[in-house]
Amino acid sequence: MTEQIAQWNSRFKTASAEEVIGFFLDKYRGKIALSSSLSIEDQVITDMICQIDKSTKIFTLDTGRLFPETYELISQTNQAYGIHIQVYFPDYQDVERMVAENGINLFYDSVELRKQCCRVRKLEPLKRAFQGIEVWICGLRQEQSITRYGTHLVEWDDVNGLIKLNPLYLWHENEVWDYVKSHQVPYNKLYDCGYPSIGCQPCTRAVKPGEDIRAGRWWWEAPMNKECGLHSRKK
Repeated sequence: MTEQIAQWNSRFKTASAEEVIGFFLDKYRGKIALSSSLSIEDQVITDMICQIDKSTKIFTLDTGRLFPETYELISQTNQAYGIHIQVYFPDYQDVERMVAENGINLFYDSVELRKQCCRVRKLEPLKRAFQGIEVWICGLRQEQSITRYGTHLVEWDDVNGLIKLNPLYLWHENEVWDYVKSHQVPYNKLYDCGYPSIGCQPCTRAVKPGEDIRAGRWWWEAPMNKECGLHSRKK
């Protein structure tokens, strides 16, 4: 698979995101999915996918701690494209056990507890969402954070045993917004209120002008820790 991924990265080095998505949707039909956080990047990819094949699986993870605006965007996106985004929830027993042992807002107490919360609310549901899937499409971009500088177009995800496709990996933020505006893509209105990266409500805040776009995520932690584990490169 390593050799095949290298070939794809070479073949599609100058291809458009639409071309790349179209190729993989056709080659892995029924075995490919977009894992969407409803970010502007994921909304752009949703728009591209819906222009090619609306039957493609698109799913999101409802942690139970999302912003009301995020829930509203799920409905808006379904209506705009005539699709049904599949929603996966954490196991309620795991959540109840975690809260009983460490408190409702355990994520503020340590990096380890925050990662435990992410594991229960995101990583475990993700495993169920990946059943029968061989390729997952992501909205990662290299310039988003120091933890994503090494992102490539096509990668192998050791943790989940899947091909990982990042069609916007070289896009700049202004390119994403240009696409959103020119194609009238629905987006989370929190972006207009100073939230350039949106996750769970207790772990996300608005940022000040000039701050890094990921500064509002887990703002009490060091930059190198600011991942939930969905995009870990280690088992």
